[in-house]
Amino acid sequence: MKYLKIAFFLFLLVGTVVILKNHQVEQCAPYRIAEGRIFGTQYRVAYQSSEPLDSAIKSVLQEVDASLSMFNKKSTLWRINNGEDNRVDSLFCVVFNASQAVAEATNGAFDPTVAPAVNAWGFGTQQKSALTTSALDSIAALVDYRKVKLVGDTLLWRADERMKLDFGAIAKGFGVDCVAAMLQRKEVANYMVEIGGEVIVSGINDKGTAWRIGIQKPTTDGASVQDVIQLHNAAMATSGNYRNYYLNHEGKRVAHTIDPRTASPVSHSLLSATVIAPSCAQADAYATAFMVMGVDSAKTILSARPELSVYLIYEDADSLCVYSTIEERVNQ
Repeated sequence: MKYLKIAFFLFLLVGTVVILKNHQVEQCAPYRIAEGRIFGTQYRVAYQSSEPLDSAIKSVLQEVDASLSMFNKKSTLWRINNGEDNRVDSLFCVVFNASQAVAEATNGAFDPTVAPAVNAWGFGTQQKSALTTSALDSIAALVDYRKVKLVGDTLLWRADERMKLDFGAIAKGFGVDCVAAMLQRKEVANYMVEIGGEVIVSGINDKGTAWRIGIQKPTTDGASVQDVIQLHNAAMATSGNYRNYYLNHEGKRVAHTIDPRTASPVSHSLLSATVIAPSCAQADAYATAFMVMGVDSAKTILSARPELSVYLIYEDADSLCVYSTIEERVNQ
């Protein structure tokens, strides 16, 4: 019995040493950078790991693209929008349900069926249409999130087969979440995943401090930083109208943010909406919704959404103003 106790003690001791050693190895693991292009934009992932995970990161993003891309002619979304099929996949279901939830919470300010209006105004997969009042009315009739639903998580039902979906305002954020989930499965504790400005972070950076994420000033060159946020185990996304726009025949700016409720571009004082949320898909979708709604309506939604924080930049008498509920700002 005495020898059994000694053997058991030695077993525990060796096991503890192995665990501590593995922990130390992981803590000393290098920070790595994975970069590339996906969804028509750049991605960058900084992560601490003893092994490179670049291939795994790329594989996750390609899987999301194969489901949700409006431009990949082999994607699930492309096939549905072009009348080739109504079958959906698991990633499509997750994003569809998340989109419907935000649409309901924002009274349709966010709407995944906005694609016909986005296309008509020249910001989607088609050339700009001739937009008469009659044409806009016809387009608006095809935009309504309440007229689409999943049937048994296998098929998409649409009240009108001409209806098309656009996940452009949530897919990047969802892709960020998918990469983060993969890193978590690999037991990576410290990382920053960014796709086209949509970000999620965990743990600390390579300097041993909180991750710092900049918010750009809403200018066309995007060269100036408005503020810097310290982000802790959360996601952040920004939507704005200061880059993607064109001038119409009257010389007026036509913004790419389309109000699904009117099927027309928004026109108000809000220039940029940054949202911090538990998931990047949420942050991405609500940032777009707030750009549609404007400052006052966004505040109303926020009063019922304590899990969200915002940094809104808007114009007031030709001056830039900020409304923020984010506490950890470096440049306050």
